Amino acid sequence: MINLSTLIIIPLLTALAILFFKNPKQVRVVACAGASLQLILSLLLLFAYTNERSAGNTAQMLFTERYSWYSAFNIEYYLGVDGISIAMILLTSFVVLTGILFSWNVVDKAKEFFFLLVFLSVGAYGFFLSLDLFLMFFFLELAVIPKFLLIGIWGSGKKEYSAMKLVLMLMGGSALVLIALLGIYFTTPNPDGKHIYDLLSISKQHIPMNMQMIFFPLAFLGFGVFTAIFPFHTWAPDGHSSAPTAASMFLAGISMKLGGYGCLRVATYLMPEAAQEYSHVIIVLSTIAIIYGAFATMMQKDLKYINAYSSVSHCGFVLLGIGMLTRVSINGAVLQMVSHGVMTALFFAAIGMIYERSHTRMVADLGGLLKTIPFISAVIFIAGLCSLGLPGLSGFVAEMTVFIGSWQNPDTFRRIATTLGCMSLVVTAVYVLRALGKSVMGPITNEHYLHLKDATWNEKLASAILIIAILSIGCAPFWLNNLISMDTHTIINNIHRVAIGQ
Repeated sequence: MINLSTLIIIPLLTALAILFFKNPKQVRVVACAGASLQLILSLLLLFAYTNERSAGNTAQMLFTERYSWYSAFNIEYYLGVDGISIAMILLTSFVVLTGILFSWNVVDKAKEFFFLLVFLSVGAYGFFLSLDLFLMFFFLELAVIPKFLLIGIWGSGKKEYSAMKLVLMLMGGSALVLIALLGIYFTTPNPDGKHIYDLLSISKQHIPMNMQMIFFPLAFLGFGVFTAIFPFHTWAPDGHSSAPTAASMFLAGISMKLGGYGCLRVATYLMPEAAQEYSHVIIVLSTIAIIYGAFATMMQKDLKYINAYSSVSHCGFVLLGIGMLTRVSINGAVLQMVSHGVMTALFFAAIGMIYERSHTRMVADLGGLLKTIPFISAVIFIAGLCSLGLPGLSGFVAEMTVFIGSWQNPDTFRRIATTLGCMSLVVTAVYVLRALGKSVMGPITNEHYLHLKDATWNEKLASAILIIAILSIGCAPFWLNNLISMDTHTIINNIHRVAIGQ
């Protein structure tokens, strides 16, 4: 029997164990061992979940754990998983382990750095496992300060400004989420008349429509800030570009997915009538994010800013899939969260490897790197091609699923939005190929680059792990689609149920 608490306890114990070591090598080994164990447990959870479903277990959530935490307000330590949350847990375990491997050479305050990095994963795992809304909010907030410290201490450029901007905007989003959750709590008593935070019980009740119209935009925009919804996206480019490599990987690969997961699991699932009423607004904002993010990326000269602004565009596909409210589009939204998580983590890692050797991220200052660091150049090419949606890589599968699901809506408005989203792929191809061509291809522009050393063993191992993840989704997407399809069907059924007044 799988114990879900171990997915939270192990990274917490790993973070605490790091504090007992001073030697950077020992700290790295402890952090890597803990992250490796998390990946193993995540894979075991996947297999156990698949076996349970194959055996005919149709419960909405499996391996649940439930204990009273604060009985006066019916707050519970309530955990459980379905296919969507397992997909997010797998993403988290891959990104955290590879982030540690890419940070192998960090020696400045190594103990503090790895403690904060590992502690970030506690919040992510807890958020994806939580079935109590207050517990979910608790874990959402848990990782805010570590993000601030990682950027403010180990970052580069305008790191203090970027760290402060990121934290203030995310806390603003959290405030909106908290108001929405309290509103849901006070408007959905259980049969005993007591107010509850139990997500599954609330989903079986009907939140009054007038209350949904108030709480839905608060919840969706609050979580949307985390996934860089337009116009509350400006923290993302500055935060990603100033963060150290591993923190950039976590911010773009995992933290932005907390928002998408919350928009789907809380806002859309619990308030389906309001989701239908506000779907036009969601589609407009997500389409703007897709188009604006793509064109803004074209204007960037810094590789990190290129990936950061492209993340705004790619996360727009997540919100577009949710806003379209079809089963296939929601499937695509979840696929896009996983795909973008591993792709952008690989992209930021490759940029970090290049910066560590060349001491620049400016495209104009680079050139000819393929001749001297072929492995790193190949890695950034794979990440870039995944970003532009090359068939065989995860980006193609995820984005095409969003487009197919979006096109299933017959009305003109949604099909125009789908068309605009498709057109953004052309812009993506332009900025990706131009950036890679100028930075990696062509003649060597600086004699210093002739003496650069290619990837080390830890960088090669981490890159291989993320590339395998990208290929496993791009070449064989059925396993991930089958994992999440039952649960996206549950969400869409709830939307259709209220649509026909049941």
